[in-house]
Amino acid sequence: MDYNNIFSKLYRELESIADSGKVANYIPELSKVDSNKFGVHLTTVDNQNFSFGDASEKFSIQSIAKVLALTLAYKLEDEKLWKRVGVEPSGTAFNSLFQLETDLGIPRNPLINAGALVVSDILISHLKNPKVEFLEFVRNISGISTINYCPRIVASEKATGYRNTALVNLMKSYGNIKNDIEEVMDFYFNLCSIEMTCQELSKTFLFLADYGISPFSKEKILSKSKSKRINAIMQLCGFYDEAGEFSFKVGLPGKSGVGGGIVAIYPNKYSIAVWSPKLNERGNSNMGIKFLELFTTETQTSIF
Repeated sequence: MDYNNIFSKLYRELESIADSGKVANYIPELSKVDSNKFGVHLTTVDNQNFSFGDASEKFSIQSIAKVLALTLAYKLEDEKLWKRVGVEPSGTAFNSLFQLETDLGIPRNPLINAGALVVSDILISHLKNPKVEFLEFVRNISGISTINYCPRIVASEKATGYRNTALVNLMKSYGNIKNDIEEVMDFYFNLCSIEMTCQELSKTFLFLADYGISPFSKEKILSKSKSKRINAIMQLCGFYDEAGEFSFKVGLPGKSGVGGGIVAIYPNKYSIAVWSPKLNERGNSNMGIKFLELFTTETQTSIF
């Protein structure tokens, strides 16, 4: 399939649509990004690559990194993981305190903020040097040695992370955070600060399109069963309280981040990453979702 021509065609269609989204401004560093950026990159399981626009420019992947943290935690914890975090769609905002209190400190799923904080706590319990070892894990599954945290984003997140601090304290009061709160928060803020290009992001997530096997190293990252379950969680929970809408319109497992990135998986076929910084009212890339809806319709590659 000539993906490059399809990307150009769909982008021309998008240009006729007014982008009503807004760049995330509650994390000051994210508000500095050029809101007109747009990039897309697709990597097939047999390592064919297709790019368009600003696909080689790094951006903050933010909550997309939660999937990678979940992957490592699932490897280390196995099924014990699900005693501390659920697998249900949230139906509320990604940073809801109300829902967390109602559920007695057990986050609804690992891809909302509270869930990712529990996953961070689990990783800290397992790893001797959590930030270093987690970054090594991400570099290993992607085959990209230059992936790194962004200190500017970390500092910006820490300066405005009051609600996340409230979430972790609430869970600590219910006994669902085992480690020092400051250490958990520091790991979480670094996790969210990772920067990648669309090309790097697409490549990093390709193991989930290949049933848990890295197409580059041929290393088994996850079992087929665990890979299936992480894809299912992305399908159900990857877009906060817009997950159903994304499944309805796009029909692929995926994950968004407030940096404007989206990664989506077509099992046994490809991984695709889109970046457009303006977000809709639910915190997902406005044009990114529209593009992927057009793309799966044009290529007839929805899992449905």
